[in-house]
Amino acid sequence: MTSSVGTRTLGRSGLTVSSLGLGCMGMSQSYGPADRDESIATIHRALELGVTFLDTSDVYGSGHNEELVGKAIAGRWDEVQLATKFSLTHTDGGMRIDGRPENVRACAEASLRRLRVETIDLYYQHRVDPKVPIEDTVGAMAELVQQGKVRHLGLSEASADSIRRAVAVHPIAALQSEWSLWTRDLEAPSSGQSVVQAARELGVGIVPFSPLGRGFLTGAITSPADFGDDDFRKNSPRFQGEAFAANLRLVDAVRELASEKGVTAGQLALAWVLAQGDDVVPIPGTKRRSYLEENAGAAAIELSTDDLTRLAAIGSAEGTRYPDAGYAYGNSPERAG
Repeated sequence: MTSSVGTRTLGRSGLTVSSLGLGCMGMSQSYGPADRDESIATIHRALELGVTFLDTSDVYGSGHNEELVGKAIAGRWDEVQLATKFSLTHTDGGMRIDGRPENVRACAEASLRRLRVETIDLYYQHRVDPKVPIEDTVGAMAELVQQGKVRHLGLSEASADSIRRAVAVHPIAALQSEWSLWTRDLEAPSSGQSVVQAARELGVGIVPFSPLGRGFLTGAITSPADFGDDDFRKNSPRFQGEAFAANLRLVDAVRELASEKGVTAGQLALAWVLAQGDDVVPIPGTKRRSYLEENAGAAAIELSTDDLTRLAAIGSAEGTRYPDAGYAYGNSPERAG
């Protein structure tokens, strides 16, 4: 596989993907209205640029996003490394997590139909189920690998303990978690070791989502009024009140260094994530070709030791990532017996 943005390998099982992926969620939900034709054109342009690692989930648009991606890659499956996720469902009260083995199998079959493929390259548990032992969930996922329906397994927003327990059942190629200049939770020590340290020790690659701080690090957002009523960021703690003002100062520092280097703030933020290791493959999301092309340019940016030192000094964002801070880095119950 050749790529203008280069390639990287996730995990020890040999999953090679483009060094930069494309998060497709915004084409179906969360970030305001999207144009179907422009979304499909964006996916096609991604393949032209060598951005072949596409990320979706069955919960994005309640299946709409998988159908959209499936249509866009029809007849071009051999050009793509396709990742999707299961375990989350929209409910009136928010989100329900379901890691039961029977749900694993049902969700996989439904995703294969919507995506119009025979095999999913990377299948993630979207969130760890606090009621189902992760050994049971991953055991069912491993059966999908044995059946040829899935090639590699992944976890999303899992704790270090959950990753260890999952790897004991089946190799895990990738951990998808939020990681960016302003979201550094993945690096925070817990019980003597950070999540990223545990993942690396176990041979698990890192796939950062929202590497642009949900668009904030591009510098394009200057006021809460920039968000439409159907944009989930409008209700995010980081985009409200004093936190918003504090985070604008962080973005100003990124823009200053970006200007010195002759790149955009978004490109610099992506270059920082890429510089965190050869096992790191960020998946910035966009629904427009222009932003995709800008993001792809980050792969060519080299950061010096001084650049990295200056960026490290900027600090993390004010405010929690979600209104419910317990949504991430989940643990499952111990297996009985």
